[in-house]
Amino acid sequence: MTVATLQSFASARILVVGDVMLDHFVWGNVRRISPEAPVPVVEVVRETLFPGGAANVARNLSPFTTHGFIMGRVGRDAEAKKLCTLLNEEGVSTDTLLVDETLPTICKTRISARQQQIVRVDREVLQQLSDAELVEVEQRVRAKIAGLDAIIIEDYGKGFVTQPLVALLVRLAREFDKLLTVDPSPRNPLDWKGVSLVKPNRLEAFAAAGIDDRHTPGDPTKDPQLLEVGRRLLDKWQVPHILITLGEQGMVIFNAGEPATPHHIPTRAREVYDVSGAGDTAIALLTLALASGLSLHDAAEVANHASGIVVGKLGTATLTPDELLNAF
Repeated sequence: MTVATLQSFASARILVVGDVMLDHFVWGNVRRISPEAPVPVVEVVRETLFPGGAANVARNLSPFTTHGFIMGRVGRDAEAKKLCTLLNEEGVSTDTLLVDETLPTICKTRISARQQQIVRVDREVLQQLSDAELVEVEQRVRAKIAGLDAIIIEDYGKGFVTQPLVALLVRLAREFDKLLTVDPSPRNPLDWKGVSLVKPNRLEAFAAAGIDDRHTPGDPTKDPQLLEVGRRLLDKWQVPHILITLGEQGMVIFNAGEPATPHHIPTRAREVYDVSGAGDTAIALLTLALASGLSLHDAAEVANHASGIVVGKLGTATLTPDELLNAF
């Protein structure tokens, strides 16, 4: 990683497509138990709002490039206005967001005390992308795709990412010769044939392969279960590359044609405070590096270092170019 590499990131133009949401964090202190029920009383000290889901992927791109775009679905409500304001402040274009008059903007409220999450409150209505919305997606992507370097599909299983949407994006990516990467959801099993790369985490990968994870310690490239997962997923999804994030074991890359010889990248995390959003950081920086011309192995190193930085921060965090450069 060099300054020149970081400078090359600045010109990358990337569209993130998927389930957007607003992350609401409530921080406070607990001094007593409620007399109304056996639950702690949280005395609120501060509240913070961050883009979440696919919006957090776009937010992770913003310190490195001002050419990030987000496509997803929001409601016509105060949460949507807050989300768009946050994204626009960080240089992410929200012009391609779809607005649904009947659905609320997905919002996750996490209430924590002394750095310990006590409860999470979700406001959401799960509804699949309609045929009319799919037509609107195609119109908006077609208007933008010629100037893009890559598209990221970020699936949180909330309804926006459907098989027809995937088929549309695969067709457009092929037509315009664009990189198309995926961060999948285990709650939404889809056919990813035709994409450039799929990046599940360990839990998602084992679930998609239909294998129970025994969490074998040691070298991941000698883990027979993990090797079988890689082989099955390459066969199932018919994609050139699969990158599985392994938490404290780092990452492993499986390539079509050589599933028995994966490439392992050890973790770069020094301290782990909060893993929320680490997958968003990984897919964002991986795709950004690939779109800027780095090899898959080098791009995975970038993503690995970036993830190692954000897990050392509390909340839905991002990193700066200086932090990434210093990590190398």
